Amino acid sequence: MELTVTTAISLAVFLPLIGTLLIGMSDKRPNQREAVSIITSLALFYVVISIAPAVFAGARPEVTWFEVMPGLALAFEVEPLGMLFALVASGLWIVTALYCIGYMRGNDEKHQTRFYMCFALAISAAIGIAFAANMFTLFIFYEVLTISTYPLVAHKQTTEAKAGARTYLGILIGTSIGFQLVAIIWTWALTGTLDFELGGILAGKIDPTLLPILLALYAFGIGKAALMPFHRWLPSAMVAPTPVSALLHAVAVVKAGVFTMLKVGVYIFGIDFLAETNASDWLMWLAAASILIASIIAMTKDNLKARLAYSTVSQLSYITLGMALATSLGVMGGAMHIAMHAMGKITLFMCAGAIYVATHKTEISDMDGLGRVMPVTYGAFLIGALSIIGLPPLGGAWSKWYLMLGAADAGHLIMIGVFMLSSILNVVYLLSIVARGFFVPAPRLASVGAAAVPQKSGIQEAPLLCVLPPVLTAIGCFVLFFYAGEIYDLIYPVAFPGAAQ
Repeated sequence: MELTVTTAISLAVFLPLIGTLLIGMSDKRPNQREAVSIITSLALFYVVISIAPAVFAGARPEVTWFEVMPGLALAFEVEPLGMLFALVASGLWIVTALYCIGYMRGNDEKHQTRFYMCFALAISAAIGIAFAANMFTLFIFYEVLTISTYPLVAHKQTTEAKAGARTYLGILIGTSIGFQLVAIIWTWALTGTLDFELGGILAGKIDPTLLPILLALYAFGIGKAALMPFHRWLPSAMVAPTPVSALLHAVAVVKAGVFTMLKVGVYIFGIDFLAETNASDWLMWLAAASILIASIIAMTKDNLKARLAYSTVSQLSYITLGMALATSLGVMGGAMHIAMHAMGKITLFMCAGAIYVATHKTEISDMDGLGRVMPVTYGAFLIGALSIIGLPPLGGAWSKWYLMLGAADAGHLIMIGVFMLSSILNVVYLLSIVARGFFVPAPRLASVGAAAVPQKSGIQEAPLLCVLPPVLTAIGCFVLFFYAGEIYDLIYPVAFPGAAQ
């Protein structure tokens, strides 16, 4: 039976939920449990892919589940930004599902069934966010995503893990209730609708002097975008297992944040309205500061995951800055960076996890010479790092190019300098890891009590399912460079609505 587009939208949200139930039923059968996770991820990607042709052709398929009150419904509509986010989340779930098997088994982690169930729930929430037709629906799934990932952050159940999870939950729930919900209610009061409409819904409905205040409520309320000073949850969450870090940084959580930021800018405020009122100028400067400050902090971190976490804080602000520039090219660059950063950063985190599984090392200063014994892992790390830096022929080059074009188009040439300086800082804090791994010799002797024994030599990669996924995503960084045109064509009607008409 042929799958209709509207059926596919609902199925995309429900499939991970079905997978969650089947994973729970497979508690005592690890092989079955992991097979369910992989099959569900493949099925979800197939369903999402089946929706794409209609969206590329200009259609905006929609489905309404139910109406809460007149004009306020739990509804879904697939538009280009949502299509891109759904493709990223569902596609990267496949490689993450494979990686989870190698990592969780390699470390003999406990409570693996609960882990896989919460992971699937988080993907369902991410798809709900991607396809949301209004801020009401988006907000519901946004909160579900926060709650479903809390057990993942606290997975190890150590004192440190519980403290990190409390910080994670406290900041994300606090910002969404204290700021974002207030902004949503204010928007409803002003306009009588929360529907996403190209060009925005606020023009002519709000005093322009109040517009920066409403934007601030949204910007700080979207805590998952990790905009400073509400970024601390992200480094705190690094106590979680590395597959969770990959979920947080690439597949779902932070991408849900910056995706929401773009949606609010494009569909609630409207890029033209922001440009006319200069309401987003303050956000542009704050995002620029976040980019540089987080990069500088990353340089000081010896813990590999902590360094990558602050790198993510910096890179997320690229997307916020793209929206705040209030130009079509800025929106294009921000949207592209969702995909480009996701592919590069998931590569880096999976490599970090592979290093931990193989050596149980977490500090960069202890990783001298590791590139010589783990050349595949470090090679993938190098490719992911170069994509984050923005070096052709890797995907990150295109998103940074369009972001800088957006800054030039807006007349904010200093922002081009911010992007360039940030890339230099990326080189320092990412390539130094690779340099130490390949070019700094490892200590020849390792002390064991009073004796000294030679350190092991030869290739000592992590298990295959810890190494294969980052290799695949490293290849993906190249693929995105050569297929960036498809992303450009997808986002074009949103970034250039006048020309699209």
